Amino acid sequence: MEVAVISAVKLTVGAVEEIKRLMGEPGFDTTQRLRVGVKGGGCSGMTYVLGFDMQEEGDEVFEIEGIGCIMNKSHQIYLYGMEVDWKGGLNSRGFTFSNPNASSTCGCGTSFAV
Repeated sequence: MEVAVISAVKLTVGAVEEIKRLMGEPGFDTTQRLRVGVKGGGCSGMTYVLGFDMQEEGDEVFEIEGIGCIMNKSHQIYLYGMEVDWKGGLNSRGFTFSNPNASSTCGCGTSFAV
């Protein structure tokens, strides 16, 4: 298995802490990696994918702060330079995406257009 030195995306300190907390939950499948990607849909055309998954053929493998990550190589063009953050507040709780490649985003912040 080949591991890339430079990743297309960045995780903030808050995102790293939350992902590691999730990975430390009882019953977490340690054979899975954090998948970062996109899929068609959402109110702006494409939706972000962030979740734990098994590595597939065509995936780029990389590591961020000790977190094993995977991304379909074809998704890099949409996600290069993106920053994932974790907001733990009462009004806005969850992962947020700051993508310099997005020409527009929706109000919910989970879909975008290029």
